[in-house]
Amino acid sequence: DSAAGEAAARRALRLDPLNESACRLLMRVKASAGDAVQALRIFADFRALLDRELGVPPEPATVALEGAIRGRRHAKADAPQPRAAPPVPAAEPASARPSIAVLAFETLAEDARRDYFADGVVEEIIAALSRVRGLFVIARNSSFAFRGRAADSKAIGEALGARYLLQGSARQDANRVRITATLVDSTAGTVIWSENFQGALASVFDLQDQIAARVVGALLPRVEAAEIARAFRKPTESLDAYDLYLRGLAAMHLWTEEGSAEAISLFRRASDLDPQFAAAYGMEVRCYSQRKACGWVRHRAAETAEVARLARLAADTGPDDALALATAGIGFGFVVGDPAKGARLVERALELNPNLALAWLFSGWLQVWLGRPDRAIAHIERAMSLSPQDPQYAMMQTATGCAHFFAGREREAVDWAERAVLMQPNYWIAWCVLAAGRAAVGDVAGAGRALDHVLRIDPGLRLSTLDAAFPIAGAAEIAKWHGAMRIAGLPE
Repeated sequence: DSAAGEAAARRALRLDPLNESACRLLMRVKASAGDAVQALRIFADFRALLDRELGVPPEPATVALEGAIRGRRHAKADAPQPRAAPPVPAAEPASARPSIAVLAFETLAEDARRDYFADGVVEEIIAALSRVRGLFVIARNSSFAFRGRAADSKAIGEALGARYLLQGSARQDANRVRITATLVDSTAGTVIWSENFQGALASVFDLQDQIAARVVGALLPRVEAAEIARAFRKPTESLDAYDLYLRGLAAMHLWTEEGSAEAISLFRRASDLDPQFAAAYGMEVRCYSQRKACGWVRHRAAETAEVARLARLAADTGPDDALALATAGIGFGFVVGDPAKGARLVERALELNPNLALAWLFSGWLQVWLGRPDRAIAHIERAMSLSPQDPQYAMMQTATGCAHFFAGREREAVDWAERAVLMQPNYWIAWCVLAAGRAAVGDVAGAGRALDHVLRIDPGLRLSTLDAAFPIAGAAEIAKWHGAMRIAGLPE
């Protein structure tokens, strides 16, 4: 309840007076209890403390919460009559990027003061979605205007100018919380996805952050899939840069040489139409990385130079675009062979959007190549938890297996690699990890069978070219990799 929330927040602030999540929780508790003045005082005191101790302003989420509380207070004072519907925005053009509104979650409890927890989850979801470049997120003050009002999804979507609506409910029982989230296409009035999330209420603000991250991680692939389907329903002659980009994603996810080539062409057409489309450059880099990972490269020097050019374009045109930076990072790390530079770009991507599963995956691979297998596993686990249905899941499994191999856990490496090749048999690196892992545990025959798949995909691979194909940085790791692949039967 609100008393427990206030106690948890104050306890956290006693331990760390600069804990901003705890400050937001305390503000929400006070506002939900009808004490907006006290909530605003808490904000003012915290802002002064941050300025005095660190010389920095509060986080955007805290400032947004203060604005929302202040707005609600003025609305109550100035307009006691029922709230009017928000103004209807101009109709969004058919080519607009996806827009989403996160509506206030329903609290399934008699005590309305418990709204503070559900509101906190929604605010964290809005903050996380706002970090996604190319996704237009409706402001909280507009979306919360529909709290407790009966209206169908089409009417709400039209009023807010939102193509997608995220609706939900929160139920708190004893020390556990259950969140149900539902994604709706407001234009069609259809449910795209729905899922339940649960957690222990030991730390309220940590749980809010965790649930928000899990909701966003599960939601984004569904929005992407819905947008791809929408792009394929449009006539070819009316495709814009974003539509071409979406079709490129669909082709890339086929994991075939033809699909990868088609995706490169589509991403290139998208960036030709919009030269500032950083993610289009980044996804073209991603396709070239896929080509290398699957043994489809025909002109290595030319493709490496092209990846370096595209990765620089992605980073330069998208310095605040997490997806562009992450894909540029894997291009520099994997294709160009500079994992340290790649890691710096991916770290910046994660600073911008800590809920981007692809960035955690790429960071995991880069940590493998830099000789930090346990850190790699932690980063890949984060990617898996954020996006358990990801089209790149075989990459996650392979990276996990590779990290276990270099950490000396070869049997775990074999287990993960076997799962990866079942899911994605065209993935050359997965077969390499399986061959090396089996060789290391003494299964020479099994290693040889895995190597047969490697050489079927890339007949020219040799020990002498292995380093160019797989950019491992440490001498000990290189020796272990070469030794296992030699046992598996890779020619010199």
